Amino acid sequence: MNKNLLIYVVEDNKLYHKLVVDFLQKQGLKKVKSFYKGQDCLDAVKKGEHPDIVIQDYHLEDSTGIAVLQAVKKRSKRSEFIFLTANEDMEVAVNSIKYGAYDYIIKDNDIALKKVYSKIGKISKMLELEKRNRFIRTAMMITLAVLVAIVIFVALHEIFNLFGLKT
Repeated sequence: MNKNLLIYVVEDNKLYHKLVVDFLQKQGLKKVKSFYKGQDCLDAVKKGEHPDIVIQDYHLEDSTGIAVLQAVKKRSKRSEFIFLTANEDMEVAVNSIKYGAYDYIIKDNDIALKKVYSKIGKISKMLELEKRNRFIRTAMMITLAVLVAIVIFVALHEIFNLFGLKT
């Protein structure tokens, strides 16, 4: 797992907020930023930060999780969201996934944080594969461009030779 992922924690319950942040840091994650309000998270994104993962509660003092998700995704399309919430409403869970959340985890017990960490590992692998795919795609495009240039050069050389022109 990439321990340098930029992870945002958005949680308005101060005790649970500290619990989540401390847990992630104890797992060796180095770039954990935390916010108590959705707007503070959005402000950081508006300043140019692009979190890899946002772990957030669904109900925040100043917003809903889906509103934060939609606003962040407008500026940072690759950010992945994990909802960590006490809200057990199935419709809310389905809507969260529908709007682009990676997962929806209920704050039911100690297992919830382990589930979050497991999801971070899966997202880390997914992000690494996407990065590798972008590199391969770029390398293929460069290779194709070089091959096209060589074919054009050879074709022009043959045309010049056909008409007796010197190259």
